[in-house]
Amino acid sequence: MTAKARLAALAVHVEAALAGCLRGKDIPGGLLAAMQYSLDAGGKRLRPGLCLAFADLHGGAREAAMPFACALELIHTYSLIHDDLPAMDDDDLRRGKPSNHKVFGEAAAILAGDGLLTEAFGLMAGAPGVSDAARLAAIAEIAGAAGAAGMVGGQALDMAYTGASGVTLDNLRDMHARKTGALITAACVSGALVAAAGARGVEKAGEYGREIGVAFQIVDDILDVTGDAASLGKPVGSDQDKGKNTYPSLLGLAQSAALARDCAARAKAVLDGFSGESADFLRELADYIVDRVH
Repeated sequence: MTAKARLAALAVHVEAALAGCLRGKDIPGGLLAAMQYSLDAGGKRLRPGLCLAFADLHGGAREAAMPFACALELIHTYSLIHDDLPAMDDDDLRRGKPSNHKVFGEAAAILAGDGLLTEAFGLMAGAPGVSDAARLAAIAEIAGAAGAAGMVGGQALDMAYTGASGVTLDNLRDMHARKTGALITAACVSGALVAAAGARGVEKAGEYGREIGVAFQIVDDILDVTGDAASLGKPVGSDQDKGKNTYPSLLGLAQSAALARDCAARAKAVLDGFSGESADFLRELADYIVDRVH
């Protein structure tokens, strides 16, 4: 089974779990509709897939990891809703559908994002079959990745760097390590934590996550130049139109692609000594992230 097919197979289980995340909650109907709209919009479900894969790698139960996998997707979905807002990236298309604010209005979109973010932490707090120490450590890891020093801080830097001159490659790496890489890394680490992987296992999960987080962002930047909206499900060429500083704008396409391949190679090297289906999947996934077309 290819990495893409394995990720899709994991996504089936994630989708089934996500379908129940908001069920039975006393959420006003309009707000629930806006939250569910973006949560149900599909996507690769990469972050929950990584969480489950690292739990599997260390012998953890999928049922124990699933609330954390779903929480990561709720947080990621909130970030996409807010990123698309007119005050942020001002995008009208997401995952092949109109952006949340184009359907429900800006106020409802903001609140839908707020709701998804907060529900994610309730979901993790109530996760069954996980020790209190592992639960707290995983929640802390994900909170740090999603917060002001992580994803939110990365978005703030992105806004500050848009249209700015003098942005360096180090600036770009730092921004994307926060905006994109932090939550991807937290997905890997939280899976290892829930599975009681031990300090070395958690450290390796973080190393893998940091490398593929960089690779993922580089390829996203490349696809904004070379891809098409129908395949990507979102506008292309918008980075240049908005004056975004990207890997291709600083390094060119060829050097950017080479850097992504280097990241994938380092990610695979982290898995030396691991065997089995999950390890093979994670190795193949590193290549898929670089080679994907959408």
